[in-house]
Amino acid sequence: MKFGVVVFPGSNCDRDMQGALQEDLGQEVIMLWHKDTDLSAFSKEDCIVLPGGFSYGDYLRCGAIARFSPIMQSVTKFAADGGKVLGVCNGFQVLCESHLLPGALLRNANQQFISKNVFLRGEGDNGQALKIPIAHGEGRFYADEKTLDQLEKNNQVIYRYSDENGKIVSDANPNGSLRNIAGICNENRNVFGMMPHPERACSEALGNVDGKSIIKALFQLKLVSASKKEALANF
Repeated sequence: MKFGVVVFPGSNCDRDMQGALQEDLGQEVIMLWHKDTDLSAFSKEDCIVLPGGFSYGDYLRCGAIARFSPIMQSVTKFAADGGKVLGVCNGFQVLCESHLLPGALLRNANQQFISKNVFLRGEGDNGQALKIPIAHGEGRFYADEKTLDQLEKNNQVIYRYSDENGKIVSDANPNGSLRNIAGICNENRNVFGMMPHPERACSEALGNVDGKSIIKALFQLKLVSASKKEALANF
């Protein structure tokens, strides 16, 4: 599987994502500038990643300007044709602003930037909690009740904030997201967005590899040999 990581002016997690995918998960990565429009090197089996950061300085509204970057028209068509797209943190905000995912990310309930480890539970993970970092000021997922009910009905909620035992409780919700939602997907299950940063939890050197489970689960990745990882890292 091949990943294209988009770099917007203000992205700051693009190299984190590249390193996690290449060095820790052994995948091929191509870096894409926001003015690029040609995605012909990618098939629908591949994935375009919108990384975290502060695209365009978060002016106007997080992700509101990035949605008009030239590459986003191509990303929208890529998704419509069945290609996989992942947005993390600011990337999630861009996906919502681009209407590739429903809802919006609002200012945190405490009106402060939050940077810490939190726990998540996947919808099919039998209560297993994963420790993943967050770093955002506008990560409170919001949608109207009809949209929320539709997300639940279609099993489009992929991760919720939980306590360390995997229980979905209000005290574990770091930003006030409705229904403890930390990540969602579209109806076709090829566009994924989440506020926590799995790419920051993929390295033994950082003392946490729970992020590997998230990326592997989303894309059914297979482990590769150490020699292939090294070759891809030097790609």
